[in-house]
This record gives sequence, C-alpha cells and structure tokens, in this order.
Amino acid sequence: MKDDKKLTLWERYLTQEIGIEFKACLYFFAFLFFYCCYRMLNGIFDASILHMTVLIFTCYFIGYIQVYLLWNFDEADSLGVREIFGMVICTALYCIVSWFGNWFDKRIVVTLVFAAYILLTYFCVFLIYRSKRRIDDKKLNEELRLFQTNHQKK
Repeated sequence: MKDDKKLTLWERYLTQEIGIEFKACLYFFAFLFFYCCYRMLNGIFDASILHMTVLIFTCYFIGYIQVYLLWNFDEADSLGVREIFGMVICTALYCIVSWFGNWFDKRIVVTLVFAAYILLTYFCVFLIYRSKRRIDDKKLNEELRLFQTNHQKK
C-alpha cells in the first residue's frame, strides 16, 4: 500500500513550478515598478511592450536558475556566502539584460542603482519568506498541540 503522506515526484515538481511562477510575478512587478519610475522621471509616461516582454521572460529564466541551480537562495533559512553569491549572480544577469535591452538608455549610474534595487528586493523577499516560515511553524505547532490535546481526551 502506498504511503499517501509522502510527496510524489509530480507534487514536488508542481511545488517548484508554482514557486517559480510566484517568484517571476513578484520580481516582474518589483522591477517593472523601477522601470516605470525611471521612465516617468524622464518625462515618458508609457512603457515599451518589448522591454516588459523581455523582463517577464528574464524573470522566469532567472527564477529557474534560482530554484534549480542557485539553491533557491531567497527562501533560505539564513543569508550566508552561498545565498549572497546567488543574489549577486542573478543581479548581474538582470543588469546585463537591462543593459543590452536598453531599458535604462545604457546609463551606467541608473544600471548600478537598478542593481542596488534588485539586491534590496532580494533581501526583502528573503525576510518575507523567513517571516512566513516562522508564522507557519507557529500555526503548525499550535495545530499539533490542539490535536494532541484532543487526542489525549479520547
């Protein structure tokens, strides 16, 4: 008889894919916000569909790199050398794409500010995931205590 409590390979894969989807949307929104602010500060009140298309594909591509090659660093328990290395690698990839995609008119200062913004975003997302895990742990522990209390009464 199969143990229904263990995750199947499909469930593990699906969990990873949902995580990548979430990351792509989250980072796309954050980086699109930066891009739009840059455009508005330069008196341009529309955004390039080509830039947005490349940005979303880049977010998905880098999401796969994060999850499958770089230890899913933004969901780590703590920030160590490995996690910071992952953040720097992905930041460099975003900046390279932004440079060659001409998102910020090949302005080095804006690209460097974008890099700092990306690193700040990664750090904030790391804190959000860590907080979510702690809250989930508390909820699970409380549910376990309730279960144990109810089970002992029977």
